[in-house]
Amino acid sequence: MSLRPTLDFLLYDWLAAETLSDRERFADHSRETFDAVLDTCERIAREKYAPFNRLVDTQEPHFDGEKVILPQATHDAHAAFVESGMMAAAQDYDIGGMQLPYTVQAAANAFFGLASVSIGSNMLTSGNANLLMVHGTDKQKEVFALNEFSGRWAGTMCLSEPQAGSSLSDVATRAVPDGADFENDPLGPRYRLTGNKMWISSGDHELTENIVHIVLAKIPDAEGRLVPGTKGISLFIVPKRMVDTEGNLTGERNDVALAGLNHKLGWRGTTNTLLNFGEGKYPVGGKAGAVGYLVGEPGKGLHCMFHMMNEARIGVGTAAVMLGLAGYYASLEYAKNRPQGRLPLNAAGGSVAKDSAKPQVRIIEHADVRRMLLAQKAYCEGALALELYCAKLVDEQKTGAPQAADDARLLLEVLTPIAKSFPSEWCLEANSLAIQIHGGYGYTRDFPVEQYWRDNRLNMIHEGTHGIQAADLLGRKVLMEGGRGLQLLGDRIAATIGRAAAVTVLAPHAKALGAALERVGTATRAAWSTGNPAEALANAVPYMQAFGHTVIAWMWLDVALCALQKGSATATGKIGAMTYFFHYELPKIGAWLNVVESRDPVCAQLPEEAF
Repeated sequence: MSLRPTLDFLLYDWLAAETLSDRERFADHSRETFDAVLDTCERIAREKYAPFNRLVDTQEPHFDGEKVILPQATHDAHAAFVESGMMAAAQDYDIGGMQLPYTVQAAANAFFGLASVSIGSNMLTSGNANLLMVHGTDKQKEVFALNEFSGRWAGTMCLSEPQAGSSLSDVATRAVPDGADFENDPLGPRYRLTGNKMWISSGDHELTENIVHIVLAKIPDAEGRLVPGTKGISLFIVPKRMVDTEGNLTGERNDVALAGLNHKLGWRGTTNTLLNFGEGKYPVGGKAGAVGYLVGEPGKGLHCMFHMMNEARIGVGTAAVMLGLAGYYASLEYAKNRPQGRLPLNAAGGSVAKDSAKPQVRIIEHADVRRMLLAQKAYCEGALALELYCAKLVDEQKTGAPQAADDARLLLEVLTPIAKSFPSEWCLEANSLAIQIHGGYGYTRDFPVEQYWRDNRLNMIHEGTHGIQAADLLGRKVLMEGGRGLQLLGDRIAATIGRAAAVTVLAPHAKALGAALERVGTATRAAWSTGNPAEALANAVPYMQAFGHTVIAWMWLDVALCALQKGSATATGKIGAMTYFFHYELPKIGAWLNVVESRDPVCAQLPEEAF
């Protein structure tokens, strides 16, 4: 089954992406050029990524004592991606970009996630370079960001430490000025870093000639003490290999050493590393300490880093969607071809009987298999709509009129935790259902669905756990700017409800979504009614689950409305998936919000010894 019809419908029929070419930035483009980009990426994914998805899962990265070894297929796939120009697709012409809408770039990159999410992640390189384009100096942009956009160098982000994962206030990596003249280096104020970072995706490899690490560290005070909390965190560029002011390699290694490779459940084709900074293995200028260049102002590192983190979170959500869809397509194909059992017949006395003389039916004819297929379709296509909707908000923020751009900014703030968390939980559930449809075969490596599940399980942790996303949503995003973001979202959902209410087949669903929206608002107020953050956030994850289901229900209602109005050939499938979601999924929010509204204390207050 092909992703293309679904992408085309969402891009052109639903989001009207071709109208973006009416804007000055995208004036050179049209649907024809957008389609050419999609065609190119679909072809590269089919030829260079998909055939090697299993190979990179079984031939994991390994360290030979000098360098990290990856299969040749990974090098070939990376080279093809770079040659396509997609690394800088949304960037300005004058730095080698195509000035494509981010909406189209996000849709095109989906093909690579579907083909092999594990074969090599370029998401962090793009996010790293985009961060520098916003917060870096002109020289940092020229030397580091542009070489990343060209594909000559790769990029990472180094946040977590062995003792500090999500708790960034406990970061202990130190950065001290490198000499009395440290402020006058053309590449930025120059520091020496010492510390350890772990869980660094693509932290070491030979795919590119250099790797640009973006590193969080603290600058000690005059007494050599680290400032407690996140306010003391600064951000640094730490290249793997030293460079001059023209972006040429000097031939000297920076003092960044690979301490080990993490061997993961999934995403095995991407290196994941523990890095030691400043241990003295590669002294620069005869002196220990990794050379790093300050980005932005001292103590403002976390603010800068979140520019990259938010982009990465949407990227993780998209990866989770594509893994979910890969499992859905595989299990749909299997269900259409696998004969098993017979359909029940009416028998005397209302009992169930089966005629064993009849041939077996394909398992797609069984209602429970259809339930599992519908669940996958509803989770994954609904989440894909959300990711593309968020991508279009990025374009709106960058190119829209001032008020529309500001609204898009705030909506993105509210929706980002959902764009990351919903796919990473429910598209993982889709992968579990894909295994279930395959039966015992689903657990074997003869079929791909077990790998899709393993690859997707990381995404609930990747770039911020479920609990972190939930605390961000309920503790910050729905409250920010006096709740204006939540109100904006509510207004957009209400607009869809109003249009759908006038369509007979959609009116009951419009009513159900209206009730869900009202319930989320009630729960938000109830959670914070005592003003006690500990009480409000004790059930932040159930709140986020209910919030996410309400958002995906909105996506489905809006998509179904468009499909009916356009007379889409896929309307029957979309109406079916929407109906499934409203009948089987949306009612779940009641149970989740019950504990939010009552500020149920059991999780927070149960004594430790009771566990």
